[in-house]
Amino acid sequence: MEFTEQFIEAFALQQYGIAVKAKTLNGYDELNFLLKDKEGKQYILKVATDEHGYHFLDAQVKIVNHLAASEVGDRFQHYLLNTEGKELTTLVIDDKNYYLRILSFLEGIFWVDAHERTDALHADLGNFLGKMDKALQHFSHPAMHRRYIWDISTAMDANAKVACITNHEKRRMAGYFLLQFETAVLPELAFLRHAYAHNDANDYNLLVKENTVSGLIDFGDMVYTALINSVAVACTYAMLNNERPLDTATVIVKNYHAVYPLTIQELDLLYYLIAARLCISVTQSAYNASLDSGNEHHFITEQPAWDLLYQLIRINPVKAQDSFRTACGYEGLVNDKDYTGLLEERKKHVGRNLSIGYKQPLKIIKAALQYLYDDKGRTFVDCVNNPSHVGHCHHVVVKRMQKQIATLNTNTRYLNDHMMEYAKRLTATLPESLSVCYFTNSGSEANDLAIRMSRHFTRQKDIIVLDHAYHGTSTVAMEMSPYKFDSKGGFGQMPWIHKAINPDMYRGPYKYGDANAGEKYAADVQRIIESLKAEGKSPAVFICETLLGVGGQIPLPPGYLKQVYKYVKAAGGVCIADEVQVGFGRVGEKFWGFELQDVVPDIVVMGKPIGNGHPLAAVVVTNEIADAFNNGMEYFNTFGGNPVSMATGLAVLDVIQQEEMQQHALETGNHLMAGLKGLMDKHPIISDVRGHGLFIGAEMVKDRITLEPAIPEIDIVVEKMKDKGYLLSTDGPLHNVLKIKPPMPFNQQNADELVQYLDECLGELS
Repeated sequence: MEFTEQFIEAFALQQYGIAVKAKTLNGYDELNFLLKDKEGKQYILKVATDEHGYHFLDAQVKIVNHLAASEVGDRFQHYLLNTEGKELTTLVIDDKNYYLRILSFLEGIFWVDAHERTDALHADLGNFLGKMDKALQHFSHPAMHRRYIWDISTAMDANAKVACITNHEKRRMAGYFLLQFETAVLPELAFLRHAYAHNDANDYNLLVKENTVSGLIDFGDMVYTALINSVAVACTYAMLNNERPLDTATVIVKNYHAVYPLTIQELDLLYYLIAARLCISVTQSAYNASLDSGNEHHFITEQPAWDLLYQLIRINPVKAQDSFRTACGYEGLVNDKDYTGLLEERKKHVGRNLSIGYKQPLKIIKAALQYLYDDKGRTFVDCVNNPSHVGHCHHVVVKRMQKQIATLNTNTRYLNDHMMEYAKRLTATLPESLSVCYFTNSGSEANDLAIRMSRHFTRQKDIIVLDHAYHGTSTVAMEMSPYKFDSKGGFGQMPWIHKAINPDMYRGPYKYGDANAGEKYAADVQRIIESLKAEGKSPAVFICETLLGVGGQIPLPPGYLKQVYKYVKAAGGVCIADEVQVGFGRVGEKFWGFELQDVVPDIVVMGKPIGNGHPLAAVVVTNEIADAFNNGMEYFNTFGGNPVSMATGLAVLDVIQQEEMQQHALETGNHLMAGLKGLMDKHPIISDVRGHGLFIGAEMVKDRITLEPAIPEIDIVVEKMKDKGYLLSTDGPLHNVLKIKPPMPFNQQNADELVQYLDECLGELS
């Protein structure tokens, strides 16, 4: 049935006795008409079908009539009665029911069209909503008990549509917030106050006149739900297109509470409820887009909703909770107390040489992808935690871990499909010769095992490492880490450990621009091999990171590993690529760091990013080495290869590949490198910028001629950057290299801000 304007005019005259001109209006899921009589009086006519249901339409009538007697009754439309004295008129056309009703017209402009939204307007909104919800305390209607897509309490249903979001970053963020809803809100939901709520005080339903709320229309989204959801919906839409979203929400909450008090429990969930409402909105828009919807109302708030989610993830949840609590007169969560007591407890019960970063320590209590939140309400961009490779609390990884640990976790003496699937998936990313996996719990343990296998295979003991290398905390790993054994408290170099020169093209003897630098640095490895040969020995193994981490964030010179591997293999040694820090797409151009050197190692060691911070690591070897290691002595690792770790590793691989993180690392890393290099012209203290993808170092010196390290200047810069919300650290033999190894979700906006703030900090320094 097509309801023409002429049909509506005839209907209004026949059923309501009013002569009007009708004009079709846009609507989300109902037909709407503007009616105007000869005197200029206006009405709204709405047409619904059985999809909406008679009983639900009856509930709309009842709730409006109930509110008409309230303190804010003049801010709602009222129903006109038809010639039979009823609010609803039923028409049966072609065996289909249509329900028509005419409502009064409210004056005012839509909230979305208000040019200025002052705190006074936000305060009036909170006051109005509080009075409305208070008036509904004694209202009820069975039709409002329904499962409804726009009810925040059912936000988990939005998970089914997250996959419709095609942008990786946006899909990841929506997934994160829905995970937080599941963990923070869902367990509390049944214990919250529930109410019959309008549920849609949005920017197209609120009317504004003279800096006050003049009306609220459209009860089509009303539902029986948690009372605080009513506040969350209003806050969500008031926060759209707003430079101070938290301040705005706080004003609304304060004035709502003054009329209809909220509990601490409700206030503490509000941040996540607002995020959940936004997730419902953006997933629904994505779903509608997947259906090629042409209804503009399906996408009308999509971009503002995404903009607000980007703002929201940078607001520390503790800060939001504190703001809402204090606005309502409750005790806040943020305080200025120092950590003296906690530090004393730590000193008493935890190893004394477990270091803490920064002069003023941070207490990090929560994380979101590339962001860290502390207990004082501050948000930090994490630029150094590369173990959280695909992002802190990535929803895909967390959900897979949760599911598996609730199903089974045991050792490898039992067959398990996850282990086989992961081994096949992992080796598929490597050259064909690297086909056998051994799973461990950490990079240190993996390096230890790799050395053990190499020594067994070669029947030799001597190890060649790079100067200032670091390979872990086990006894063997410490023995082959000059970064540790040459440092204060170190035990010195063991006779079977041999240090090759660090192939540093900035500080070393062979500089940038030397086309043969790789071969020249490799010659030092051959020198060690020759000295061993003179003693009747040969190397068991050469091991190095494929980009040097604590050595100073240094990419290896072109051709270096190709020549080194040639020397080592000719001497009967095994070549190990330590990919603990740089593997899994971080370097951008390639999936593995060794691929940048066009070599194939005999063993690859993995850790940190392999499990996104979960204790998982791996040693992948050739069949030849694996067969030799199978000498009758069992290799068994209680936790290595357990089902939870395998499910985690699979999830991480899925996320890297599905979210195209390697390409993201390439593009974002190049963007950041360009920005950092741009600072070199302005600030001579930055003397070298180097790296690949999201593995970057910026060296700082007092003088570019003498190369004197900029200490303590670099430490001052790191502290200043922390104060601006960016967490960096230092590395290198002289501790004068800014290291940048963020979680892979780190984006170009983060990169631009990092460069901007670093520019400011260096300016303050000079």
